[in-house]
Amino acid sequence: MNDFSDLVSQWLPVILAMMATGCIAGVLAGLLGVGGGIVIVPVFYFVLEMLGVPSATAILVATGTSLLVIVPTSISSIKAHNGRGNIDWPLIKRWAPFMVIGVIFGSAMATRIDGQLISGLFGLIAILVAMNMLFRANAKPLAQQLPNMAGQGIMASCIGFFSVMIGIGGGTIGVPMLSACNYPSHKAVGTAAVFGLLISLPGAIAMLLAATPADAPDATIGLVNIAGFLCIVPLTVLLAPVGAKLGAKLNSAMLKRIFALFLCISGSRMLYQLLGA
Repeated sequence: MNDFSDLVSQWLPVILAMMATGCIAGVLAGLLGVGGGIVIVPVFYFVLEMLGVPSATAILVATGTSLLVIVPTSISSIKAHNGRGNIDWPLIKRWAPFMVIGVIFGSAMATRIDGQLISGLFGLIAILVAMNMLFRANAKPLAQQLPNMAGQGIMASCIGFFSVMIGIGGGTIGVPMLSACNYPSHKAVGTAAVFGLLISLPGAIAMLLAATPADAPDATIGLVNIAGFLCIVPLTVLLAPVGAKLGAKLNSAMLKRIFALFLCISGSRMLYQLLGA
């Protein structure tokens, strides 16, 4: 009985934290188009650190688990946005080959470099995303239209490359890129849901096939923690359509500011850990 009580006291807070992560990630994926990974990665990373997992391994497992979670989440989000006509399928057809190439190279690099560098990269991108939310929410676009096909290929490749390395969906980087080119915001969010699937599916496969670190937590296959996945994914799938519906009704300016503050804090901590390592 004592062993069972100890097991419950050890894992119950972790399970509750994972479930809360799934709720928040699902709603934000649909509401803001930022991709659930930008929430899942830092929260799961900090949870794993609290369990005593070294930070370099924690960030790798957090990113790998996040990519697998994004697969069903993005499918749910695609269904919701496609029903509203918010997905630009011709753009998807043009960008998909370039994005997948970026994902392949990003996955190869993520499984070979030190986890602390991944943590630092996540921290930097999180802060840049937060700054964009805070200071460019109502700014004029940088260009009046998308660039030529070569420029679009570079954009798609960069979205795939950096997103898969830090375990996020395509919306976190893709939506700001499209918006900077005067692309309609509702189309950017819906189209980015498809980016998430193009990034997460091959990325998750690569992470599952990677070597499992010796200091990884229990129930980890490759760089994916199956326990975390099972706790997070049902809630993200359930709540992504709810976020999409809320996005059509609510003024999300204040929520974006609060979320940007969260990104600044978590991103700064990751950068601090890298610089102090």
